[in-house]
Amino acid sequence: MEENLNIPQHVAIILDGNGRWAKAKGMPRNYGHMQGAKAVEDILVDARDLGIKYLTVYAFSTENWSRPEAEVSALMTILRNYLKTSIRKSMKNNVRCRVIGDRSALSQDIQDAIAELEEATKGNTGLTFTIAINYGSRDEITRAVRKVADKVEKGELKAADITEQMIAENLDTDFLPDPDLLIRTCNEQRISNYLLWQCAYTEFYYTPVAWPDFNKDELVKAIESYSGRNRKFGGLKADQV
Repeated sequence: MEENLNIPQHVAIILDGNGRWAKAKGMPRNYGHMQGAKAVEDILVDARDLGIKYLTVYAFSTENWSRPEAEVSALMTILRNYLKTSIRKSMKNNVRCRVIGDRSALSQDIQDAIAELEEATKGNTGLTFTIAINYGSRDEITRAVRKVADKVEKGELKAADITEQMIAENLDTDFLPDPDLLIRTCNEQRISNYLLWQCAYTEFYYTPVAWPDFNKDELVKAIESYSGRNRKFGGLKADQV
């Protein structure tokens, strides 16, 4: 069945339901986050095996800082541990890793670990794995507009010359194509400030499965749904654009 699928080039995922999954099992929310991190590792390999070229996951949003301090601290610990093991695994699987979001609010050791991971894997030619950390799309767009406005202030650019492409090139995702498919788990049906600019023509797929239970079979179901859609851009089919 998989060989007949129309594999999306870029899949973005909102990893939802870790806490609810853990609560349903009588476990603390942090247990759900730990299992969710393991699910990310598994789905990364599955995505590569299916032929997906870009995988982007929403790991920690700008709004997540408002969660209880103990939960935020636990999430940062999980992130630290994940980054420590990512270089070895990424080199083994020929994965290029990137991080988007405002790193300035992260502790210095995490910033250093991110820089080390990106540098170590920059030459890998397989799947590009992007992690959104302290990311919010409105914040991203605001930062991009400030970069462009700074050039206008300096006289390097005229306001009339600002284009969509120019704004896109100043977003955190300037190295990525727009997502073809966005998946959100645990039955939530909203975008939650994730890749707002980039998802202008993205296909959405919602599933009741909580993220820790999301596996290759569930990913294939999402791609099957995507494959059966008649994608249109401004009223034109994809092959007419």
